[in-house]
Amino acid sequence: MATASEERAATQADVKAILREGVERTDAALERLLPPLTQVPASIHGAMRHSVFAGGKRLRPVLVMQAARMTSAARGKVGLPEGVEELGAAIEMLHTYSLIHDDLPALDNDDLRRGKPTCHVAFGEAIAILAGDALQTLAYQTLAKLKCEPERAVKIVGLIAEATGTVEGMIGGQVLDLEGEHTKPTAESVAAIHRAKTGALIRVSIVTGGVYAGADAEDARRLTEFGTKAGLAFQIVDDVLDMTQDSAHLGKTAGKDVASDKATWPAVFGIEQSRRDAARLIAEAFTTLDPYGTAAEGLKAVARYLVERTN
Repeated sequence: MATASEERAATQADVKAILREGVERTDAALERLLPPLTQVPASIHGAMRHSVFAGGKRLRPVLVMQAARMTSAARGKVGLPEGVEELGAAIEMLHTYSLIHDDLPALDNDDLRRGKPTCHVAFGEAIAILAGDALQTLAYQTLAKLKCEPERAVKIVGLIAEATGTVEGMIGGQVLDLEGEHTKPTAESVAAIHRAKTGALIRVSIVTGGVYAGADAEDARRLTEFGTKAGLAFQIVDDVLDMTQDSAHLGKTAGKDVASDKATWPAVFGIEQSRRDAARLIAEAFTTLDPYGTAAEGLKAVARYLVERTN
C-alpha cells in the first residue's frame, strides 16, 4: 500500500502533467487567435501579446478543460471535446484584460506582473487601456465561434458576461475592492469581494467547461457549488501569499494588500485561520463531485493545487 507521502508525490506529478497540457493547449490556441505582431496597428498587438504571453499559469483554462473532461467522462466519452481549448483561451483573455486594467495607476498602480513590467509600464497607459479593451472584445469574438452546439454557446456567453459584470461579477468585485480600501474589513465584506472579483471567473471557468461538454442542470448546479468554494479558497490563498512571500517568488509586487490597506481574508481572520479556511472549502467542494467518481480526479487535483501553491 502506498504511503501518504507517495500518494502526495503521485498527485503532484499528475498535477504537473495536467498543468503542462493545459498551458500547451491554451498557448497554442492563443497564438492562433491573437493578431500577429506584424498586423497593423502593431503597438496594440504587441501590448496584448506582452501581457497574454507573460508566463501565466493558465489556471482558468485548465479548469475549463478538466471540467469538460470530467463531464464528458460521465457520459462515457474519452478525452477533451473538440475546440474546448478556445473557450479556455477566451477566458484567459478576459482574465488578462482584468489584470492589465487592475495594474493601472488609477486602480492598483502596480509595475510588476508575472515577473515582467506591467502593460502600462511597457507600453504607456493609453495603449494598456486599449489592450485590455481589445482582449475583452477578442474574447467575445472567440466565444461567438465556439465549436459546440449553438444553444450551449449562447449559454456560455451569457454565463461569462454575467461573471465579468457588475452584479456579483468581476467588475463589481473590483469596485467593492476599491471602495473597501482604508475601511475596517468584515467577514461579509471580504467574502463579497472575493466571490465577485476573483471567484466569479474561476467559477464560470468550471461551469462553462461542463456546459461545453454537455452538462445538464444538475451537473451545472454541482459545478457551480464546486467552483464557488474553489474560487474563494483560491483568493484566500492569494491573500496569504501576498503577506508571506516576496516579490521575486510571487512574480508580482508582494505586500501590496497591506500597503493599500485592502480588505483581505487574513486581515479579518489571520494567516493560520485563513489557511484552514481554504483547506476546508476545498474539502467541501470535493464532496459535490462524489457522483462523478474517478472521472473527477483531474479537476480535484487542480483544485487542490490552487490551495497548496506557493506563488
